[in-house]
Amino acid sequence: MRSGRSSRPGSPGWLQPFALVLRLLVLGVGLGVLTGTVLKQLAPRLAQGAMNTPLLNMATSPVAVSQRGLPLGRFEPKRELPALSKRWKALAAAQKDLKVGGYLLVLDDGRFAQLDSEVPLPAASAIKTPILLAALEDLDAGKLRWNEPLPLSKEVVGGGAGWMASRPIGSRFPFYEAATEMIRVSDNTATNLLIKRLGGKLALNARFQALGLGATVVNNWLPDLEGTNLTSPIDLARSIALVDTGEKLSPRGRDHFRAILGTSRTNTLLPLGLLKGLGMESSDPDSELLARGVTVLNKTGDIGIAYADAGLIELPNGQRAVAAFMVKGPFNDPRSTDLIRAMAAAVGETLVGRSSSPPQPR
Repeated sequence: MRSGRSSRPGSPGWLQPFALVLRLLVLGVGLGVLTGTVLKQLAPRLAQGAMNTPLLNMATSPVAVSQRGLPLGRFEPKRELPALSKRWKALAAAQKDLKVGGYLLVLDDGRFAQLDSEVPLPAASAIKTPILLAALEDLDAGKLRWNEPLPLSKEVVGGGAGWMASRPIGSRFPFYEAATEMIRVSDNTATNLLIKRLGGKLALNARFQALGLGATVVNNWLPDLEGTNLTSPIDLARSIALVDTGEKLSPRGRDHFRAILGTSRTNTLLPLGLLKGLGMESSDPDSELLARGVTVLNKTGDIGIAYADAGLIELPNGQRAVAAFMVKGPFNDPRSTDLIRAMAAAVGETLVGRSSSPPQPR
């Protein structure tokens, strides 16, 4: 008597499992080939963002994030600190013959203070910060090389600060050295080398406009003791914020910007003022601030008739702020620098407070 299961004549039963495995192998190979073909066709579209998948670009995203996933902030003023703005106004009013401007923005939450922040004033060496930004943009774009030699000519030799002017005409300096010395010792010849390499004054001014630095203009080679080169507090603050928020420069370019800005030697204006706001004095304000969780990366300007300082302030709570102060007055008048320190002190009191103290050893 036959069972209810039918079998093919002449097919041994032991071949059926083998046939099943063979079918599965053929099916797997077929699916693999099909999947690979589909992915190959989709790859160009995925790379171009045609699949409408939001991809984060650190250099262009309006809300960039750090490697830790924390927002880097934006240059977007939201809520004014009226007491601080009024404090600055009162300090400036006490010196009626000085022209004063100031700006502060906490990048994380949009708190800000201002005093004639958009009024153009002589930039002095503070204009070197936006020049550094423009130069590093070209480095990112491959328009110049990190070690590209820049030749010294009579046209670019500048007096005043720095040592490059003392080298023989025809000497060549790598780009990274010129960019660093422009900030570290405020070398005017190094600055002029970069201005020329970036296409000259007119080309550089067009770059400033494209960056949204509407009051910033180079009219003369450095040192520009007449004060014809102009900028504003809000422009100086913006030039730093554009980098720190990830809106401009690649991550590597941002590292270069911060590292170079951190070499600046002069800390007697914004950093010392912040320290005064914490109720302290020191001949080494950077170290004292660091002990209290505050770091300042800044660049000053000084041509006697005008002083400026602008920098990035890292606060103990992890937030970051940009601040810039400018004063124009009589030649070498100590009231100008005192006023910048007083305005910075008001920032220290507002954002950190006099109760700040270094951590105690356990």
